[in-house]
Amino acid sequence: MTCSKVFIILCNTFIVQNQHRLRTILTKEQLDITIKRLAHQILENVEDAGNIVLIGIQPRGVFVSDRIMNDIRNKFPDAFKKVKYGKLDITFYRDDVRGELHTANKTDISFSIEGKNVILVDDVLYKGRTVRAALDALLDFGRPNKVELCVLIDRRFSRELPIQPDYCGKAIDSIMSQKVKVEWDKDEVVLY
Repeated sequence: MTCSKVFIILCNTFIVQNQHRLRTILTKEQLDITIKRLAHQILENVEDAGNIVLIGIQPRGVFVSDRIMNDIRNKFPDAFKKVKYGKLDITFYRDDVRGELHTANKTDISFSIEGKNVILVDDVLYKGRTVRAALDALLDFGRPNKVELCVLIDRRFSRELPIQPDYCGKAIDSIMSQKVKVEWDKDEVVLY
């Protein structure tokens, strides 16, 4: 066996062995600080908390939006009483899951978004298709004055649509074969 073949075999073995290694993007402490910062930034940018509607995108965006609302409740109880909160299922608005059977989640928007400033919340912004579907679904509930996007992780340089977050917990660079996962049971964000 030649040296070049041995080198190729060793390189391929190394890649396969390290392919599933996790790299922590946010630890529990960093995740807590990031959620607090996002809650503060959202409230900093508004004059009237009664005009804000925070909507978590089902399923994973709801974990982020629940944590943001919990932080607003604990730190800013007066603002919490004014901010409307809902959950939006986008299953039937997606354009990238046709031909597959999907179970819908619950949409819980029991108020009008007409003329309000809506902040959509999701965990990871990747290609932008989830946000596009959320914008389509949102229009079924009225015409908001403004729509902003809040994400925990922004995977830059991978968009298929011209969508950018207004509030971002952390922006990362990653390659297409990598995945970002928010592990809420461990309270951390990993790249693998």
